[in-house]
Amino acid sequence: MADDRTEKARPSLSRQLLPAVHGLLARPLSSYYLLIASAGMLLLIGLTMVFSATSVRAYAANGNAFSDITSQAVFALLGLVAFWVCQRLPAITLRTLGKYVLGTAILLLCLLDLLNALKGLHVLQADANGVVRAGPIKANLLWLYLGGIGIQPSELAKLGMVLWGADVIARKGPALGHWRELAMPLFPVVGLLFVLVGYNDVGTMLVLLALIVGLLWAAGVRLRVFGALGVLGLAGIGLLIAAASRGAGSGTDGAENYRVARLTAFLKPLDKCDLDGACYQLIMGRSAIFEGGWFGVGLGKGALKWGWVPEAENDFIYSILAEELGVVGCTVVLALFSVLAYSGFRIARRSADPFRRLAAASITTWLVAQAVINMGGVVGLLPITGLPLPFISAGGSALVVAMAAVGMLASFARAEPDAARALNARPTPRWVRLVWAPLPPLPSPRRPAAEPVKKSVKAGDGRRR
Repeated sequence: MADDRTEKARPSLSRQLLPAVHGLLARPLSSYYLLIASAGMLLLIGLTMVFSATSVRAYAANGNAFSDITSQAVFALLGLVAFWVCQRLPAITLRTLGKYVLGTAILLLCLLDLLNALKGLHVLQADANGVVRAGPIKANLLWLYLGGIGIQPSELAKLGMVLWGADVIARKGPALGHWRELAMPLFPVVGLLFVLVGYNDVGTMLVLLALIVGLLWAAGVRLRVFGALGVLGLAGIGLLIAAASRGAGSGTDGAENYRVARLTAFLKPLDKCDLDGACYQLIMGRSAIFEGGWFGVGLGKGALKWGWVPEAENDFIYSILAEELGVVGCTVVLALFSVLAYSGFRIARRSADPFRRLAAASITTWLVAQAVINMGGVVGLLPITGLPLPFISAGGSALVVAMAAVGMLASFARAEPDAARALNARPTPRWVRLVWAPLPPLPSPRRPAAEPVKKSVKAGDGRRR
């Protein structure tokens, strides 16, 4: 009987752990530390996997196995600089920068689409690699090269849309409930971005759509607006898919519509899929996942990345991770993205400033939606769209912009009311504030509600006395 009473009195392991977890999450800066830890670990995993996927090929090409990872490390360093800068910028500066970032992205997208359209019309000729030149400017599908600098304007468009859209909606305030307030200027700019981005990249257009949905959801827009957005988005995707048969983007006039083939390949059974067509990448990616099993074949020991899985270091790096680290490695990456999503939406919920709340929700929606679309395409649950996996896939523009977005989230986390009070109550040394981040401003105290004014009304005439 005594043993039974002891067993009943002893709390279970889950009941012992949950108070500790709740205690850690209740700390003022828990959102900040969760965000930094998840993004930092994803970046380290990405650098490791890019080296694993490119070392042998780089050695065979130029005798230096570290050439590709060196380039990726430079972009990671630039991303950390962008993180540091955005973490230090106040909200008023970010709101001012939004229109300039978005305007620059629209101009670069117009230039990129113009060069690709002139290539499709045979006004400009492309070289053997598909690069079209116009003086010092070069274009190749999603990439625009200005001199020796390459950039993806669509990545810059995401960041610009976050800052400008959050600023516009925050300024409208309660007037956002009226349809005409959304119609101008938000919807025309969104429609223009859909056309400019979707001309070359339907996948990025879907991420933009998810970003805008997250922005409007955080603003409390009515559900019928989302229905209208969904209809317009599907109509736009249909038009862009049809335009591929006329040479839009990387399509060829009169050839098979490659966008339809890529978007519908995941619906076909593997035994009925054309190995030499759009299903090749999907089949090779699944083969790499099957080879990995539960614990993987070992880091760097995967064989299918050497010429079998196309874009092994970019779009399909998740399949290489599954082959070398197995289900365990994939679960770790999923858990890190889950922590990133939790911390991002927690920051949005706890932010007192409307701009910070809207921007945090849209950034988190953007990163999570892109990760879901990429991983879903690799495992065969969603269409293949060619999107990189945030923080992990090789690439410069995507990594730098994603790190800048995380830097803004970190700034918003430090500006949470409880976090701001805690940081100002025990301020760090001056050199730490100069090197890392300044103290966030203290939230304004809540004013007590004013007492209602007593009014006396004379019966019959309704005049105040």
